[in-house]
Amino acid sequence: MSEKADNLLETLGKRLKLARLNSNRSQKEIADIIGMSRTAVEGAEKGKCTLGTFVNILIALGIEEQLDSFLPESPQSPVLLAKALGNTRKRASAVKKTTADIKTSKDDLGW
Repeated sequence: MSEKADNLLETLGKRLKLARLNSNRSQKEIADIIGMSRTAVEGAEKGKCTLGTFVNILIALGIEEQLDSFLPESPQSPVLLAKALGNTRKRASAVKKTTADIKTSKDDLGW
């Protein structure tokens, strides 16, 4: 993994630890809630865990709603929006002349 990714994971781990400490819970309490070992929680606080473990700890701390600010839902892309709306008309088409209209206009030269 890149150094930048490692630094980001370490930062997330530190923030997770701070959130746990602010909630006044021990690693063991969180581990019992999520059904994992204390060392799994310790690893998460060092940035070494799966995304599933990270999310489970957020839920145990009651702060999972913070994921919305971390990675907000993006608006629908213009391409998907166009597909959802279907084929809407963008321009009016000219009135098509019938063969009877064409014959009448040829006969009536306007003289």
